[in-house]
Amino acid sequence: MWILSTLSFLVSVLITPFLTTLLCIIFLAAIGKSIGVRRLYVRILLMIFEYGRQNIESAQNGRKLEEESDDEGYSESTNNTPVDEVDSNKHNGTHKNGYIPNSNPLISRDLILVPEPPTPAKKSEKLVEKSPDNEISEKEEFKDFDLSSVVDYIKVGVEAIIEDEVTSRFEAEELKNWNLLIRTNRHYEFISLKLTILWICGFFLRYFFLFPLRVLICCFGILWMLISTYLLGKLPEGAVKRWVNKRVYIIAFRIFARSFIGYINIHNKQYRPANASVCVANHTTPMDVVILSTDNCFSLIGQSHGGFLGLLQRALARASPHIWFERSEVRDRHAVANKLKEHVSNPNNPPILIFPEGTCINNTSVMQFKKGSFEVESVIYPVAIKYDPRFGDAFWNSSRYSMLQYLYMMMTSWAIVCDVWYLPPMHRKEGETAIDFANRVKSVIAKQGGLVDLVWDGQLKRMKPKKEWRERQQEEFSKRLKSE
Repeated sequence: MWILSTLSFLVSVLITPFLTTLLCIIFLAAIGKSIGVRRLYVRILLMIFEYGRQNIESAQNGRKLEEESDDEGYSESTNNTPVDEVDSNKHNGTHKNGYIPNSNPLISRDLILVPEPPTPAKKSEKLVEKSPDNEISEKEEFKDFDLSSVVDYIKVGVEAIIEDEVTSRFEAEELKNWNLLIRTNRHYEFISLKLTILWICGFFLRYFFLFPLRVLICCFGILWMLISTYLLGKLPEGAVKRWVNKRVYIIAFRIFARSFIGYINIHNKQYRPANASVCVANHTTPMDVVILSTDNCFSLIGQSHGGFLGLLQRALARASPHIWFERSEVRDRHAVANKLKEHVSNPNNPPILIFPEGTCINNTSVMQFKKGSFEVESVIYPVAIKYDPRFGDAFWNSSRYSMLQYLYMMMTSWAIVCDVWYLPPMHRKEGETAIDFANRVKSVIAKQGGLVDLVWDGQLKRMKPKKEWRERQQEEFSKRLKSE
């Protein structure tokens, strides 16, 4: 009985501040204002992470001294055998600040396998030939095939087996320091009593206060979207409906962003996408739409879904023009391209938001952009999004987690902190192909976001490389071995 009495007392005491906090968050999200609580929250977290880093470092230094003393004792008892330098280097380098790098130090990415011209023989080895006119000419003789010619390809193949550039882009970004979110097998099981107490306090904060608060905020945002878009659907088409839709749309996504404690820094607002244009961005998570929609109203494009996601799609489509295509149209590029051209031809339509990568990448790189978005004769507004992984992993691995699992992980993380850069609009140059234009836009986004610019197709995580890609590599290899 005393347990129930204690719980009822705690609920009665905490329910009022809890509901007050909920209403304040929703109200501030609706008007787009902030009183600095999220900024203070992020700063406090950074201070705690730094404190944890120092504790991890001191604990590892203590462990290092113990091992060195043990090694010295062992070396004295074995005729002064020197201590293994590999172990000391291991503690001095790779384990610094509690970080164990994911990549193998034997792997290098500076080797680019492209066709090279045949290597001519030395001057003294040149052959002398007589032409039909009895003129003497010299003919260069090239080196024959050598077994060492394949070593470079063997090296690249072994590197790809150990750690390839594509697969590593679909794993969680490696952290340099522990963010107190999970316990791993990287010497974080027990470091110190202080850190353990911090982790327990953070666990209760995230699961027993932040998580229910975030769920309630998200539910309110969903209700707001469903009710407001239903009412908007009753209004006649015109300037009034477009104006109201823009406000309702932004308010709904600001509430969604608050449910993840989204702390968003937006740069270069003068380059905000205009109506009847195409906005392209790198893709990390479905939350990219929420992040960008807190500042502007967009039309979305994507595949039609059922269930809860389909409910939201139909709600959005009632209030503003969006492009949802059926599964049968996914491979019909012409049908999608025609819908895009039709959308951007109307100056009253909001900018359409597209993620040309076609899949989520772990925010360490930008992968191949599909050219379909760049075949439309419209101005392109690039946007770079960079998440801070210290507060939570925003990457959605759709092959591993369902949408509900992913949302649960996001709502039990510390926060979603990111930077958004609007970039100057870009136009397709005369004579430039859609592929070249897509690569030019991709490189601009990668440079601004501090991401690696990769040529690989993100769909490789779901399918095998195309046959023509393998044939192209074989052709390149044959050119390297060719002797004339």
